[in-house]
Amino acid sequence: MPQEQYAHRNTMQTSEGPQVYKVGIYGWRKRCLYFFVLLLMILILVNLAMTIWILKVMNFTIDGMGNLRITEKGLKLEGDSEFLKPLYAKEIRSRPGNPLYFQSARNVTVNILNEKTKVLTRLVTGPQAVEAHSQKFEVKTLSGKLLFSADDNEVVVGAERLRVLGAEGTVFPKSIETPNVRADPFKELRLESPTRALVMEAPKGIEINAEAGSLKATCRTELRLESKDGEITLNSAKIKLPNLPQGSSSSAGSRQKIYELCVCPNGRLFLSQAGTSSTCQINTSVCL
Repeated sequence: MPQEQYAHRNTMQTSEGPQVYKVGIYGWRKRCLYFFVLLLMILILVNLAMTIWILKVMNFTIDGMGNLRITEKGLKLEGDSEFLKPLYAKEIRSRPGNPLYFQSARNVTVNILNEKTKVLTRLVTGPQAVEAHSQKFEVKTLSGKLLFSADDNEVVVGAERLRVLGAEGTVFPKSIETPNVRADPFKELRLESPTRALVMEAPKGIEINAEAGSLKATCRTELRLESKDGEITLNSAKIKLPNLPQGSSSSAGSRQKIYELCVCPNGRLFLSQAGTSSTCQINTSVCL
């Protein structure tokens, strides 16, 4: 009996043949894989289309992007540009023959920094004023001649002529040093100190000249002309001193209009009616 069962089992295995096991993804897994591959291809195509569109809109080329061109000397920017953050550059210049404009809604600030990023020089142009912060400020001509210079110690005007066109003139809170002060032709020159004294000093001499007009000096208290080592010369065809005090008449009956100019020991001048001899000693009471 067992031999018959063994023979029957071998006969069944021989008739069925060898068994084959299938390897792979089948069913719903295969359909999901195809779907994800298709979705990935669609995303790649959309991304490629967007990249091409951005390159076309931004005008990307081998030389640069849009109005920005990359050259051997640096970057070349054409048209109007807007910078939202600080701009660091070694040199900024416009195209040959075209102006360069800087425009801002508030102000334009130019800073010069050192190696430690410390501000050395600053130029601020705002809606109210233009400010320059530096150790020294200079204005020169194209040839290099100094026109204006200012620092903590002094302000230098290097021009041959400084004109002040204000209707009220110029106010100097402190002293001024200059070799020449003059007005424009057919204009008056006035040197005035409303509340203090007006002093003019020179190591060699002071010359006051009015070629086509008169010279007038007025003061409230004293007018002093002083020369320490030299002399004071009044050179004119006529010299008038109309308000000099007069001494008492030496003779009651004399009415002559001839006077003698007398000088007191303190330098005061007065008039004394002339006589046959000097009458200055008779009128010394004026000197008191």
